[in-house]
Amino acid sequence: MPQKVRIALDAMGGDAGASVVIPGAAISLSRHPESEFLLFGDRARIEPELAKHSELKAVSKVVHTDVAVSMDDKPSQALRRGRKTSSMWLAIDAVKKGEADVAVSAGNTGALMAMARFNLRTLPGIDRPAIAAVWPTLRGDSVVLDLGATIGGDAHHLVALAVMGSAMASVLFNLERPTVGLLNIGVEEIKGHEEIREAAEILRAMNSPQFNYIGFVEGDGIGKGLADVIVSEGFSGNIALKAAEGTARQMFGFLRDAMTSSVWARIGYLFARGAFGKLRDKLDPNKSNGGVLLGLKGVVVKSHGGTSAEGFAYAVDWGYEMARYDLLTKINQMLNRDGSALVQAQTAPEDVS
Repeated sequence: MPQKVRIALDAMGGDAGASVVIPGAAISLSRHPESEFLLFGDRARIEPELAKHSELKAVSKVVHTDVAVSMDDKPSQALRRGRKTSSMWLAIDAVKKGEADVAVSAGNTGALMAMARFNLRTLPGIDRPAIAAVWPTLRGDSVVLDLGATIGGDAHHLVALAVMGSAMASVLFNLERPTVGLLNIGVEEIKGHEEIREAAEILRAMNSPQFNYIGFVEGDGIGKGLADVIVSEGFSGNIALKAAEGTARQMFGFLRDAMTSSVWARIGYLFARGAFGKLRDKLDPNKSNGGVLLGLKGVVVKSHGGTSAEGFAYAVDWGYEMARYDLLTKINQMLNRDGSALVQAQTAPEDVS
């Protein structure tokens, strides 16, 4: 019988709180019946939603707190006001105490990163955590990181991202030796900032048995699926993510306008709507929702704050997969094997102040 996976949920996080978190958890439970849930938040808001989902209620425990981190709180404010009492902190703390295998929140990203780092601490050899997510491509899915956890980073930080991203890809995609590329403005070795070129030299010299470094990848190479793992520092990674999301919305807008521009276009749409349905399904942002905070001594997943219940369910699914297949052990193993090439990164300013 499969081992239970215990999932701690910040039931007050995100734009809609429990009204999205609870039904989202119920959807995920239907896909992963081995799940159990700890729900942190206002009992008066959680229990009416929970009453609508009897199967979820049977495997859930509600822990009451009426303190919630606001979406516009600065991380430093969230730490002062919500430390040890907020639904976000308590969900993370459950992972630290061993009461849960993973925490999932749709709350304030900066606050979540600050609280998770403060409470769980980083793994040996990792100076700063990263947000990693699954990116749909023409060749399947890729892991892309960092998507905005921290700004900037030296060569050793980028190498650490490569190691952690490879561990995630091997867990998610069942790959023995994932391919890794560094996001850059060109594929030539002379291009890019000094930190990126230095990271490339280190990765080539490592010749890691755990992943295959293939070189630089330009922005359009992400969507082409040129590598299983794409590594970038947080500033560039977040811009790439937002640009891709905006382009997808723009493309659907163009298609909608084109398909309704004339009677013949509408007739053509009737014949092609099956294909358009498949395209919409492939690019559905809900199915890519959920970023894993890598580099911590615990598994934490960040859901988009404005997602739907279906989208939140996918974030919970990612958390389930990361815990079920023991992502932390995989990362530690890879860090230990490749540790001789990892030099502790110097402390640098973060974007969570």
